[in-house]
Formats: sequence, structure tokens, C-alpha cells
Amino acid sequence: MESSVATTASSSTTPPTVVLTAGDYEVFMSFRGSDVRNRFADHLYTSLTRAKIRTFRDEEELQKGEGITPSLIRAIPESKIYIPILSERYASSKWCLLELAQMVDCWKQGKGYLILPIFYLVDPKDVRHQQGPYQQAFEEHAHKHSSQNVNAWKEALNEVGQLKGWHITESRGEGTVVGEVLSKVESHLGSMYTLATDELVGIDTPMEEVMKLLNLGSSNEKVIVGIHGMGGIGKTTLSKAVYNKIFVKFDRCCYLEDVREALAKSDGAVSLQNKVISTVLKVDRLVRSVSEGTNVIKDRVCKHKLLLVIDDIDDKFEFDKILGKLDDFSSDSRFIFTTRYRRALDFIPDCKLYEPGEMSSHISLQLFSKYAFGMDHPPEEVAGISEEFVKVATGLPLALKVIGSLLFRREKKFWEEKLIELQGIPSTTENMVQERLKISYNDLSHNEKQIFLDIACFFIGSHKDLPYYMWSGCNFYPESGISTLIHRSLIKLDEANLFWMHDHIKDLGRAIVKEEDVRHTYNRSRIWSTDDVLDMLRNSEGSERVEVVRIDVKSRDDHDRVLKSKKFEKLSGLRYLEVQYGRMMGDFSQVLPNICCLRLCHCESIPTNINAKKLVGVAEIRGLGELRALETMEIGSRNLNNLDGLENLLLLRTLTLRSAKLERLPSLANLRNLKDLEVSYCPYIIEIQGLGSLGESLSRMTIKKCPSLANLDGLQLLEALEEFTFDEHSFGRKSSLDLSGRLHKLKRLNILRCPELTEVKGLERLVSLEWLTMEGCGSIRRLPDLSELNNLKELNLCGCQNLIGLTGIHRLESLRRLLLSECWSIAELPNLSCLNNLEELDIVGCRELVEVNGLDELEKLGKLKMGRRMRVKCFAKLAARYGKRLSCTSLWVNGKDYETRGKKAE
Repeated sequence: MESSVATTASSSTTPPTVVLTAGDYEVFMSFRGSDVRNRFADHLYTSLTRAKIRTFRDEEELQKGEGITPSLIRAIPESKIYIPILSERYASSKWCLLELAQMVDCWKQGKGYLILPIFYLVDPKDVRHQQGPYQQAFEEHAHKHSSQNVNAWKEALNEVGQLKGWHITESRGEGTVVGEVLSKVESHLGSMYTLATDELVGIDTPMEEVMKLLNLGSSNEKVIVGIHGMGGIGKTTLSKAVYNKIFVKFDRCCYLEDVREALAKSDGAVSLQNKVISTVLKVDRLVRSVSEGTNVIKDRVCKHKLLLVIDDIDDKFEFDKILGKLDDFSSDSRFIFTTRYRRALDFIPDCKLYEPGEMSSHISLQLFSKYAFGMDHPPEEVAGISEEFVKVATGLPLALKVIGSLLFRREKKFWEEKLIELQGIPSTTENMVQERLKISYNDLSHNEKQIFLDIACFFIGSHKDLPYYMWSGCNFYPESGISTLIHRSLIKLDEANLFWMHDHIKDLGRAIVKEEDVRHTYNRSRIWSTDDVLDMLRNSEGSERVEVVRIDVKSRDDHDRVLKSKKFEKLSGLRYLEVQYGRMMGDFSQVLPNICCLRLCHCESIPTNINAKKLVGVAEIRGLGELRALETMEIGSRNLNNLDGLENLLLLRTLTLRSAKLERLPSLANLRNLKDLEVSYCPYIIEIQGLGSLGESLSRMTIKKCPSLANLDGLQLLEALEEFTFDEHSFGRKSSLDLSGRLHKLKRLNILRCPELTEVKGLERLVSLEWLTMEGCGSIRRLPDLSELNNLKELNLCGCQNLIGLTGIHRLESLRRLLLSECWSIAELPNLSCLNNLEELDIVGCRELVEVNGLDELEKLGKLKMGRRMRVKCFAKLAARYGKRLSCTSLWVNGKDYETRGKKAE
């Protein structure tokens, strides 16, 4: 195997492979194609991809250059599992050995990497000691390659040869091995995909009690446990903690969240069934009816040893209707339900009940202190009042977090006032928990309250960017507002920037909206129920108080799908309107005067003359030029092949175009207010016209995955440009990039994985540059003198394998991070003693580097990474010189953290 790109399998029975970025892969396969392609390798690859495991494999005939491709550089460290198929001629391939050496390097870092070797018709002993066919291969390598590389390859083979794997012989069937490898991969990946939970303070005892009820030691009984209790007591956290503890004991697992809310929707039961089916069977097939769903679950899901957790049910949940008969499930399956309603569990057969008790005062104080002070206990001077807050929280984890977050870094008088307010809430109040949480809401500013209520009613699970511009257009100042809500523990943003909110806090937000008018939904600021919205429109009701509305008419009749402009006349205060599967008809020029964001999903067309400032998610655009008030347009549609009228949107500030079939954008020359342009995943686009006319406005531009785009005429004229990003699949894979011209304000430049790029002209003139990334540009040999880039804070040249030197970097006094990992050809660096602000230096894999001088004078250096096939003398010298002398807190050497004069790396 001598290359590393995702490919489409040749067999007609093999599912097509989606081309992913390296970070999207889970498994990396390494093999010599001439030995095992069309046999074992294809069989294993097909099994992995069918199991929905994202697998990176090579296509040896594509490896023509002298260096490993940038995609390979990323794919190996960013994959989680390595499967080298060690066949008879594996060692004769330089590329296979380079891959294997990098796999072993990653594995030695101890960060969860796993190597699963397969010895294909070779003796593991021959691999370990390079005997038999491997001996001859290394005799040839010794004449062609440096002794340093050959020794590194031998060491890698020795390491892998000692690992437990699979030995395929003429007498052992390949099919059995494929099944065993697949099971091992699924098990390991499963352990890496545990559910995110809140802080697990005081969770150990409840976990043990629930697991005792589950009776995991028995394999001949199905067990159902129902966790019930008031909102905020930690039922969901407990169920996730138990899931994370035991899921590896089961063949298949599934966690269903927010079931009560899901079942409130018209297609809720079917959507839950599809979640179970797709998660357990790892298929994309969707059922269309409840009866079809129960049949598929009975025939294909029930036969597995299954762990199924169903979170937040109510008494409307029907086990038989959604999951089928309990008797059909495997006898060693386990089920966990959580609910606020004890009676909901009466309808579930043979359910064992568990009610979490209140947290002890000691554990409660510990959790409160984490949020109020950022430590496990309160300072002595406020210990007394802290204990009083713990009492009023009555052992509820959610209340402890929210109240503690509210008090964080507040003055004593504020603490005293809030304690009195909380103590005034009667403990017998039906909505006691919400009343206690509400004191945090009451302390928010007007703008923060609007953002909070919008999220509670509409945007849980949505990406932050979706409502962000709308909030900006309404002057709600979302950057600070979102930050405040996070610090108050009212919301979270996950790693994908999706909003999350505890269901009790969500209920609080919706209850606040309902209180605006208890009887009439059309007099409330937010209407999230499609039934309520349609009732309002049918009766021509509504008021100027309505601000945000969502309508999903997918499962409605044709009459309800037609939304006429006249029906919206009373909604003069509407700022956000989302319509799914509808048809908006009529003249909207005289209605919705304050609309900031119009989101149309799966709608046939957009209404003409609407006064929208933002347009997102439209499948087909007609009359685009009439939307003259539009300020933001974000479109991702594979059906979009024209943007006629774009040139008339003179107020447009943000244009994001993803996954479109366009070949050309209409000229942007008239869009003199455009500040942000992104064009990505547009494989056919060959030209972007009018860029040069945006010199005074465009401040951010991103061009990614546009392989047909030959050039960017006018780039050098963008004097307001502050951030520019492009990658290997843009500009027709040009060898030269010219940044000379008027780019004097450019602060951030990201050139990502451009293997054919050999020079960047004008780089030395970008005097405002603060962040420069040229990652994976393997053909770059030299950079211009960078000494004039006085504002540069980060220089990332990782993976520039042929870069032989850096000129002028010793004068970059603002530099904080210098990242040079896998710059194989750099032999020397200038003295770094003048880089007084340098905080991190990464020289891992700089195999030709002889010396690094000046590090012991860098007082701010907090992280030094080195090792991985560096020259022995350089490595030993650096380790001896700096191992105990540096003030850095993290010294990383060959995957291990070492203690220095600073605090030991955590």
C-alpha cells in the first residue's frame, strides 16, 4: 500500500466511500495492495464501512511523489485505530514502512491509539526480527535509504511484531478474522464514544445501586429499571453515568434523549424508532410508520444483546407501541428509563424502581463550591453563608449549579440579597425548583433574557450561528449574551457549537413565555407548536407581541402547506420565521416589517418583496433580486445552480455558499457592503467575479474544496481583508500564490494542505499578520525573510517536509507559538533567545535538526515538544540541557511528559 486517499471500492457490492477530511476517519488501514487487494483487504474494508466505521485506506498507484502525501500526514495521527496487514512483500514498500513507523510513534504517545496487526501468510517472528522475506527487503533498503530511516523501520516492525493480533494461514479462514477484527474495532470505538455527562460529584453510590438492580451477572432475564424523581435531581446524569460504565458489556447500545418532547411531535414515535434502528443496526434506512418500525425492531434489533436507555418519558409513553413486545427482546438485554412521573413507570412491564435521594450536605457543598468558587470547598470567610445556600437548594444538583454560577465573583451584598430571596420561596410550592432557578433568569439583562428564551423555545440542538446574526440584527449582542448564559450554567455549547440546555431549564423558559398570556398563544412572544401557529393563521389572529415562530407542515395536508401573506398581517413584531415544507404565497412587501431572519427548509420558493435581513437554508431561490433588505445569506443546497439577482442585494454583508452546483457566481462588484464571503464544497465553480471591487469592505474570505476554481482575480486589491483561508482543493492546485498588493490589514492567513504549492509571493509584506498557518504544504522549500512581521503571534508550518530553513524568525518578538512538527528537512534554526514571548515550541519529527539555541533564556516558554526520529545527538543534547532547567510546565519527549522546574504537566 503506497498511498493514502479515500477511494470508492471497485466491487459493485461495496458501498461508495465519501471523501472525508483526515479528522473524520476512525480506522487507518495499511497494506501492500499487490498482496492483498481484491482479497482480504477489500473484504475487511467493506465490512468496516458497512458497519458505518469511517475507514481510511490507500490506493498504491496514486503514490508517485517522493514524500508522504499531506492527507496521510493527517490521517494517521487523527485516526484512532491502525490495522497494518503485514503480508509477504509489505516490507519491500518504503511507503508502507513510513506509515508503520508513524503509527508506532502515535501509539507510543499513549493517547488511546490502538494497533491491530494482521499477519497475512507471514510468521510474526519474521516480522519481529526481519527474517525470511523481510530480510531481503531490508538488504535492498540499506542501499537506498539512510541508516536512520532503516533503523526506525526495523524498530517499528519489532514493536508491531510483538503485539497480539491475527495470524492468517492457509488453513485459517479469512472470514472469521474479518468478523473478529470488526468486533474489536467496534468495541474500542465504543469505549471512545461515551456520553458527555455533567460533573459526577456524589454519583458513585447511586450508580452502584442502579447496577445492582440491573443484575448484570444474569444472562437469562431481561431487566428494566426506572429512575424517577423530581426535575433537577440528576436522573439524566445518573443514567448517562451508568450507560458509560456498562455499555461495553453489550453487543449494541442506544441512548434516546428527550423522549417526552419527541413524542409531542406528530412523527415522534417514528423518529424514535428510526433512532433505535439506525443506532443499533448502523444503517441509514428509515421506516415510515409505527407498525413498520416495530416489525424492523422485532426482526433485526431484538436479537442483539442490547442496552437501551430512554430518557425523560411521561405517562403517554407506550413501550409496546414504540419498541414492540418485551418478550421479543434478547434475554440478556437491559433497559433504563428516566422520568419525573412515577406513574409513567406503571405502564412498563416488570419495571424495577429507583428514586435518587437528595445529595448529602457535604457533597452538595462540594458541588456548589465548584460553581461558586471554582474549587471543592468554600473559603473559610464565606463557609457559613455557603451552607445556607446549600440548604435552600435542598440537594438538587441543577439548583446547586445554577445558584453557584449566579454567585460566582459577586460581592457579599449580592449574596445576602439572593439568599433572602431564595429563603422566601415556600418549600411546598408546586414549581419550587423552577422558582429557585428563576432567580438566575431574573438577574439577566433584557437582551440576555431574549437570547435565553429563544434558545429554550427554539434553538436547543441548533448551531450557534443559526440565530446569531438574527440576534445581532436585533441588537441583542449575542457574543456577550451567550457567554453570560454559559457562565450562569443556563446553557452549554458542545464541541460542535450546538446549544444544549437542561430540560428543567428549558421548561422554565417556556413557562415564562406561557405566562405572557395564559389563555391565548397568539399573544405570546414565541410560538413553537405548529398546531398553535396554524390555528393562529387560520383564524387570522396574532399580535405584534409575536416575535419568533416555527412552522413544520411536512405531515400536513396541502391546504395547511400554503401560507398566504395576508395571514401574517398582524405579526408586525415578528423577527424570526422558520418554515419547513411550506409554500409562501402572495405579496409580503407590506407585512413582517421587522423580520430579521427567514429560514425556509425544503420550501419550493421564497416570497417576493419580503423585508428580510437574513436568508438561510433555501433549496430553490426565485426572485432573489427582490430581497433588497437582505444582509445575510447562508445557503447549502446541492440543487442550487443559479443565483440570478444576487448583484441587486446591495445591503448584503455575509454570503455563505456551500455544496452548490454553480459554475459561476454572479458578479460581486455591486456588493460594496459585503464583509464575509465563504465558498466551500462547490466542485464546479470556476470563477468568482468582481472581487477586486470589494477592496474597502471584504474582511473575511474562505475558499475550501473548490477544485475547479482556477484563480481569484482581484485578490491583491482586497485592502480591508483581515482573514483569508484556502486549502488544497482550491485554485486548481496552483504552485504559486501571489499575496503582494494591498493586503496590508491581513491578520490571519491559513494555507491548508497544498502539496503542489512551492512559493508564496509577498508574504514578507503582510506586516499586520498575527497568525500564519501553512500546514501540510510539502513542496515549500523556502519562505521569504519574515523579520518584518512584528505582529506575528503564531507560526504553524507543521508537515512542510521539504522546508529547509527559516529566515528572520529570531526577530519576531511577538511570537507566542512556533509549530514545526514533521518539518523533516530543517537542519538548523536561528538563536531563539530574543523570542521573549514564546510560550510553545514544537519540533517533533524534525529529523534533520542539529541544534536549537537560546531556549534557556525564554522565561515564558510553557510547552516544549520534541522527539520522534530526531537526530540522536540533537535529541540527547536538548533533553540533557533542558530537561530540568527550563521553566516550562510541559516538556513532551517521545510521547511522554517530563517534570521540569515549572509545575509538572497535567
